[in-house]
Amino acid sequence: MASLPVEVLFGIYLGLLTGIVPAFVSGALGFAFKYLTGVTLPGLGVVVLAVAIAGINGGLMGLMEPAVANSPRIVTAAVVVMMLSLYAHSQGDKLGVALPKRFSLQRIRERTLSGDALDVFGGVTVTVTGAVADMEGYPPLSADLRAQVAGSSWSFPGDLPVFELESRLAERLKTEFELADVSVTVDSRGRATVAAAPPVGGLSRLVPKGERAVSIPALLPTGVARGDTVVAATADRTVTGTVLSAKATDADPPEPRVPGVPGDDDVVTDGGTEEVTTAAPAAPMTDGGEGRVTLAVDREEAPALLRASRARVYVTSRGTHREFELVSLLRRAGNRFRRVTVRANGALDGTSIGEASVRDAYGVAIMAVRRPQGAGAGSSGRGSRGSRFRRGKRRSSGAEDPDNHRWVFSPHGDVELEAGDELFVVGRTDSLSAFAGAVA
Repeated sequence: MASLPVEVLFGIYLGLLTGIVPAFVSGALGFAFKYLTGVTLPGLGVVVLAVAIAGINGGLMGLMEPAVANSPRIVTAAVVVMMLSLYAHSQGDKLGVALPKRFSLQRIRERTLSGDALDVFGGVTVTVTGAVADMEGYPPLSADLRAQVAGSSWSFPGDLPVFELESRLAERLKTEFELADVSVTVDSRGRATVAAAPPVGGLSRLVPKGERAVSIPALLPTGVARGDTVVAATADRTVTGTVLSAKATDADPPEPRVPGVPGDDDVVTDGGTEEVTTAAPAAPMTDGGEGRVTLAVDREEAPALLRASRARVYVTSRGTHREFELVSLLRRAGNRFRRVTVRANGALDGTSIGEASVRDAYGVAIMAVRRPQGAGAGSSGRGSRGSRFRRGKRRSSGAEDPDNHRWVFSPHGDVELEAGDELFVVGRTDSLSAFAGAVA
């Protein structure tokens, strides 16, 4: 027999070799028990099981031969196996506590960017990287448009989840470059991969549903741009519309560039003149003067502008939109918005907001309820629900939209809900997820 130190070293080696499988089994059992039942598996049972597995493994390896059965290496190996199994069991138990019980795709989509991608002010700049791909079913992008999209970067709040960053960037790209469709994927470093489709159609896609585009000569105010709300006054009528395009006919043409002579948009450096190129804005402003303006107006108002040979155009005040300030304050407080549809036979189907105690039970507040016209009153056994919805509408701020939906804003507790109602709720992200899982 070898000396005692050598036997101990052999025991440590054999313990590590035979303890891998028992440690893995102990960790897996500890995690499974804690995650599924919330109960911690007793350490003594884990040790007994680990030693039994190690004994089987050791027997197969010839460790249990009579010549070595009573040697110190077996005792040392058994101690090492027990230590490994207890450590693996504790780590599995911790993982069972830390891993969220509701591990869903929604939680994966709500992940945020890495902290390294945020700037000193907590914002993030998303940059389009790589070549912009074409979308299947659409014509390919032009080279100039592809280069403009590929070289763009956009700033967003840093606390937005990745899926919302992708949605906002797609909308911005559609607006800025007038793209027909966009697909965006943003990684944890704020780098965006984009596939885009070129603009399809011209003026017709800018006209809202139910409106008409009318072009008329006018004296244009300086600074008019697409999206402005203006009033066009003719000889017999005043029409309010949204500017789709405006162009002054008497604007001075740009002066030709003289080679070698710096222009106003150039930067003079030690090495000569470096031309600064900037992308044209999506909605250029007019310089004012005589020109033509194209407005999107209601269908009934279009004939009045078509009959007129000229109009006087003036811009109305946009005013202060306090709702944007409210949304900003709510988001700074850690709240988010979500639209949830009440499912049939769900927790809120057939009960009122007050009876369900939505704020106390789920930690969210219902800001508005939208219901399709004709729902409730015509279904069996639910006529009273429709009346309760209408009474709530009179007592709360209510309205109807062009898509034949009834709205209740800031609904009271007596507003009764039913399957198909769309609830616009505000609350913390975890509260919204719990509410959506229980209700929708």
